[in-house]
Amino acid sequence: MIEAVDCSVPAGPGAIVVGRFPLSSGQWIAPHSHPHHHQLVCTRRGVLGVAVGDAYWVIPPTRALWLPASVVHKTGATRDAVLCSLYIAADRCALAWTEPTPVAVDGLLAHLIAYLSDDELADDARLRAEAVVLDLLRPLPASPIDVPQAVDERVRAVADALLADPADQRGLDAHARSVGVSRRTLTRLFVRDTGMSFDRWRTHVRLQAALPLLAEGQPVSRVAHAVGYATPSAFLAAFRRTVGTSPGRYLNGEVAEGG
Repeated sequence: MIEAVDCSVPAGPGAIVVGRFPLSSGQWIAPHSHPHHHQLVCTRRGVLGVAVGDAYWVIPPTRALWLPASVVHKTGATRDAVLCSLYIAADRCALAWTEPTPVAVDGLLAHLIAYLSDDELADDARLRAEAVVLDLLRPLPASPIDVPQAVDERVRAVADALLADPADQRGLDAHARSVGVSRRTLTRLFVRDTGMSFDRWRTHVRLQAALPLLAEGQPVSRVAHAVGYATPSAFLAAFRRTVGTSPGRYLNGEVAEGG
């Protein structure tokens, strides 16, 4: 288990400090927390991933993720990206969000984030812009796609194989044979360890792997095949069944279909 790092944030003239951190493909920042600052994670280039425990969010330029102070998280990039973080002093913030919360990033909010990145900005102008930023934060309805970690070594072996290759077409029987247990035993262990059936857990793995590819603009047909679906329609049906909306609406922060 990796111990979380307590990352302090340098003081700024206002309540918000902006940091920018280039991330190369596959690079992850170790689990850490900010005890005295809320964090708004966003990017203007590339696609980020943020993990809090078993929950995982994909952050394209159209959305950001609010992380309350002291929440342990890790952040990374599936392709080259620039992590832009707004650190907001918890004792000077009126927002009372206690859980990680995705928010929409429209043109005005993106412009204000860039504006606050200017170290030469006058203090009075900075304070006015900070107030507008907080007013623009609009929660999105979409939930993260959870992939609970396995504990039992046999379940973990199967889970690691699927995480390494979400398109692996082997069924439960074949995976059970590969770890030397019966189908019935692996079924029971999967539910005990993850709280999900094998099929549901694998669906979550596949959808989680698909989101960064979709956020990069890859076509649904290519993404569906890359994560193990025979047809785009099968992938879209699984996504809607699991998440309650289409991938496009999910990434753009629109309400669930029929909501």
